Amino acid sequence: MITLVLPRLVDVSSASRRSASVVGRNVAALKPVYWLLLLSGFVEPLLYLLSIGVGVGALIGDLPLPDGRLVSYAAFVAPAMLASSAMTGAISETTFNVFGKMKYMKLYDGVIATPVRPFEIALGELGWAMLRGSSYSAAFLVVMVALDLTTVTRALTVLPAAMLVGFAFGGIGMAVSTFMRSWQDFDLLGSAQFTLFLFSGTFVPAQAYPTLLHWLIEITPLYRSVHLIRLLALGSGGWVWLLDVLYLLAMLAVGLLVASRRMGRLLYP
Repeated sequence: MITLVLPRLVDVSSASRRSASVVGRNVAALKPVYWLLLLSGFVEPLLYLLSIGVGVGALIGDLPLPDGRLVSYAAFVAPAMLASSAMTGAISETTFNVFGKMKYMKLYDGVIATPVRPFEIALGELGWAMLRGSSYSAAFLVVMVALDLTTVTRALTVLPAAMLVGFAFGGIGMAVSTFMRSWQDFDLLGSAQFTLFLFSGTFVPAQAYPTLLHWLIEITPLYRSVHLIRLLALGSGGWVWLLDVLYLLAMLAVGLLVASRRMGRLLYP
């Protein structure tokens, strides 16, 4: 599906190596202080889970799933925290960092002097974002299993889903970064991100909202991500999760297509 809309690659293996070189550059540029930033991406959703999922959950009690099963509030919130963490990590890496490298550091101006093309830059940056996001997701899943909020078997199916969520938001984030004019524009991005975080079935079932708002929530990308991970983590919903997967794959394809074309225009004026 993705290959139908992405730029044609003459040599896929060579393109993969060039994209991997972009990832390698990011790894080589790591500094000790950066590991503190990586740690923060895991700690924040964990604190939300412990304070709201466990703390407030003791007051709320169990919540019903669409199939009628009752689950604890912590088990309901934990998959949403995982999806939100995947979104936040991917957007942070592919917006702030990509914008800074492109507009202020002029890093990509030097990169395109090599055989690396804009699409391969976008793919490499997205790959690096996913290395970061996958570490968050794996660590968070270990906590979920330790707290008995999911099983080991389900956690193994949730991890690729969380990676897909990160890829989808990373592609869109990178596309958005190419339209940014200054750092002030990121205030709008932060507002949109926080709105999604609050109104995506994160803490309250979407069915609790008025009908019109409920419909709007169900077509947002974070809701589809939360829905996918919650179904897999709690083992409910049958094959409905396939719709979420297709939604996220389409989102990834659009994001990469727009990002690579916009980068081409900006880097080759």
